[in-house]
Amino acid sequence: MTETEIETIRYTADVVALTPDGNVLLIERDWPPYEGTWALPGGHVDAGESSRDAGARELAEETGVHVSADSLRPIGVWDAPGRDPRGRYVTVAYTTVVPADTQATAGDDARTARWWPLADLPPQLAFDHADILNAAASTL
Repeated sequence: MTETEIETIRYTADVVALTPDGNVLLIERDWPPYEGTWALPGGHVDAGESSRDAGARELAEETGVHVSADSLRPIGVWDAPGRDPRGRYVTVAYTTVVPADTQATAGDDARTARWWPLADLPPQLAFDHADILNAAASTL
C-alpha cells in the first residue's frame, strides 16, 4: 500500500464477560475465518451506533446474555494490521461482570456459547482474543 492509498477500516466491539468466580464467556465461531475456534463475543458496530452499544447488542445476539451498555467497561483498542485475515479491523474491547449462574445460549453467528475457567482456556483463540483476555485479566 502506498502512503496516499486509502485503507478500508472496519470498526468492531468485543466483550469479555466474566463471572465473579473466574469464568469467561466464549463462543465457538460458526463461520470463517477461524470457523470452529473459540472467540470473544463481538462484531461490527452498526451505523449510528456506539461501540459500547454494539458490544452489548453483540453479546446478546451471540450468547443470549443481556447487559446494559453502561455496564461495559473499556479495556482498550486493538488495531494492529493483520489482526484479522479479512482486512483491517479495529476493535474496542470491553469487560463486564455477570452473576455466576448466568446462562448462555448460542445464537446469531455462534455455533456454541460456553463459560470457560480463566485458568483453563482453549489452547487457541481466534484473532488476538488471547491478548484481549490477558489485558482484561490484568484489570481484575
